[in-house]
Amino acid sequence: MREVREWTAHAERIVRKRRDPVVVQTLRSATAATIAYVIALRLSPEPAPLTAPLTALLVVQVTLYATITNGFRRVNAVVTGVLVAIAFSLLVGLTWWSLALLLVASLAVGRLVRVEEYVPEVAISAMLVLGVTTVGDTAWARVVETLIGAIVGLACNLLLAPPVWVEEAGESIEGLARRLRQLMLRMGEEAAGGTPVHRAEKQLHEARRLDHDIVEVDAALRQAEDSLRLNPRVQDSVLHRVVMRTGLDTLEICTVVLRVLARSLTDLAKEREPEPQFEAETGAALAQLLSEIADAVVSFAVLVTTHLSASAESAEERLAAELRTAAGTRDKLALLLREEAERDPRHWQLPGAVLTEVNRILDELDTEHRTRRLFEELDRVSREQRARMPRLTRLRERLGVTEQMWRNRAGFDGRSR
Repeated sequence: MREVREWTAHAERIVRKRRDPVVVQTLRSATAATIAYVIALRLSPEPAPLTAPLTALLVVQVTLYATITNGFRRVNAVVTGVLVAIAFSLLVGLTWWSLALLLVASLAVGRLVRVEEYVPEVAISAMLVLGVTTVGDTAWARVVETLIGAIVGLACNLLLAPPVWVEEAGESIEGLARRLRQLMLRMGEEAAGGTPVHRAEKQLHEARRLDHDIVEVDAALRQAEDSLRLNPRVQDSVLHRVVMRTGLDTLEICTVVLRVLARSLTDLAKEREPEPQFEAETGAALAQLLSEIADAVVSFAVLVTTHLSASAESAEERLAAELRTAAGTRDKLALLLREEAERDPRHWQLPGAVLTEVNRILDELDTEHRTRRLFEELDRVSREQRARMPRLTRLRERLGVTEQMWRNRAGFDGRSR
């Protein structure tokens, strides 16, 4: 039985590794570069047409959207550099001052043609072409090799379809929610037992470090958003992107509020040391409330990363029940904090700040708040799409694909999913 479990775990690791971005990128890039070189050997007059595999390496990306956008920009950069070199070759030869002028002109033209990160490629292409005696032949060969590399890179992503990284982004979002949950549980336990200042400061530092986790999750979500664009295997890609993006925004706000809450508890520990921050009953109520909010945060993350309607409905019901329970505990805590402030009015503003901050988290997780936020974001995306692509928008409207259909597909009937 143990051997079966080990074999299963090993198989799962292999499957995950096959979907790892580094592995996928390496295999796709190597395949595209090799094919581009073989084709360029037959079509280019150069004996070693390395521009083709170089272009393929730079064009091929993990997602189809990134491949297309990078491919067009790179071809634009190389062809622009070749044209600049041809223009210079008709006027001057290769000297130190002509090289300096060539670099300045290439970088300036690269900015004008908007090749973004490939601006240096304009200058590189111009230098390579200008440095050869037979400028006309070399320029033509370099353009041909660049086109071969770009076409092969695009074809590799069309034939070897890149994965959709929604699952990985969802795991990152849920991982962030679980780290938030663990920190909330520790903060609640410490508040119930009376937190020494040094432990309160440690929790504050841990809350601040969550900013790094937000950056990592944002990068994973951006990759998932790119993998959904121009992907024929995915329907309602805009809806998927909006749901997950607004979900991460909510968790980011909760992270900021949690950091402020940790600061309030730290300040309270400093002011009341060596006494505990709260009386026993109040501390227990705060610990219970933070535990319930922590569970709701995880349920919220599961909700925004679940795309099956049945599972989403179950996750929403669980979240709503947890928020109702937390709201009841919050009301109980508010009463206890008021009574405690009446008995000991010292530093009353700090317990009040604690109550304000847990209220903010509850408000951010509220399903009605999320529904309103999703509608606003869908409306914004729709307006931007109409402004950017009016003809495509009119065609979609003629075909009956409207914003209301987006909302219906999301399961919006006065609810968040």
